[in-house]
Amino acid sequence: MARASTASSSTSSTPEGGAPVRRGRGRRPADEVRRDILSAAGTLLFDEGMTGFTIERVATTAGVSKMSIYKWWPSKGALALDGYFTAVENTLAFPDTGDIEADLLTQLRAFVHLTADTPAGRIVTELVGAAQTDPDLATAFREHYSGPRRRLAVDVLQRAQQRGQLRADVDPRIVVDQLWGACYHRLLIPDEPVTEEFVAGLISNLMHGLRP
Repeated sequence: MARASTASSSTSSTPEGGAPVRRGRGRRPADEVRRDILSAAGTLLFDEGMTGFTIERVATTAGVSKMSIYKWWPSKGALALDGYFTAVENTLAFPDTGDIEADLLTQLRAFVHLTADTPAGRIVTELVGAAQTDPDLATAFREHYSGPRRRLAVDVLQRAQQRGQLRADVDPRIVVDQLWGACYHRLLIPDEPVTEEFVAGLISNLMHGLRP
């Protein structure tokens, strides 16, 4: 992910101890600053998890002041969540090809590979754990991650109902809890792994009760 420059001309070393980087002059647009902060946050989070994640290190990596970060994020947890979502948003895009069973399988397989093959699985469990004692993170989690993703899934399921692929009396919100709740259960209580075979069986079992 790209690193940003500071508002004034100066030199500084990268957090990894690389060669000093000369910063450009002039005030950068707010959107650019925010984008660079999120990029730095995502990189640091995926490299070191919540243990090594601090506002100070994100500020240094992005080439901004801590005050610039606190303008948008009230806590390191809220910033970490935004950095996480920015990093995984494209991977977790929800397809809508017109075949609801295939689309659910595609989406949950992407979730499996993301959480099993990258640090994302460990990171999201750390974020869920931290949200229990960080009210700002808990609010951000609902408003910017779990809430929007739930609405996205509900919308896809409702369109499948309109096409006649699912029973009209099925509550899409409960379906979301049945599918993703089962996946997060395995992530948070790792008695069994989250695998492709697991999500395929989950969808197959569920769809028998959802078909009209």
